[in-house]
Amino acid sequence: MSNEVEILLVDDSPEDVELTILALRRNKLSNEIHIAEDGAEALDFLFCRGPHKDRSFSNPPRLVLLDLKLPKIDGLGVLKAIRADERTKTIPVVILTSSKEQRDLIDGYNLGVSAYIQKPVDFDQFADTIRQIGMFWLLINQPPPAGAFMARKSQGA
Repeated sequence: MSNEVEILLVDDSPEDVELTILALRRNKLSNEIHIAEDGAEALDFLFCRGPHKDRSFSNPPRLVLLDLKLPKIDGLGVLKAIRADERTKTIPVVILTSSKEQRDLIDGYNLGVSAYIQKPVDFDQFADTIRQIGMFWLLINQPPPAGAFMARKSQGA
């Protein structure tokens, strides 16, 4: 088993983190999940800085599950930083939030989110939603090879 992080879960709710991990593991959808409890921690992880300075950009997460209401840097700020950097802009980002604000939905898509999902309140619906997200993004979807866009850019394309 590789030490590749398949999912970066960015959520400050311990209950939602626990339910998400439980649903992913129950369906055998992810071996490696890294949890960030705030937006700053998520960006440190993604950009290999601070406590994550020994990580490599050559091994990005296959999926970021991103809450919007986060301490330090909110989810839209995290999304904006991810999409602004050549090294991370192709990572699929799924906003998974309890927000019912239409403005959040519009801003998320304007900033380049891959999908926007409102968290179901019901446990079984929540677990099924996580299962479906994992099935699509980790098993069905074909992501670009890690570093493909960086390599192309360095070749002058």
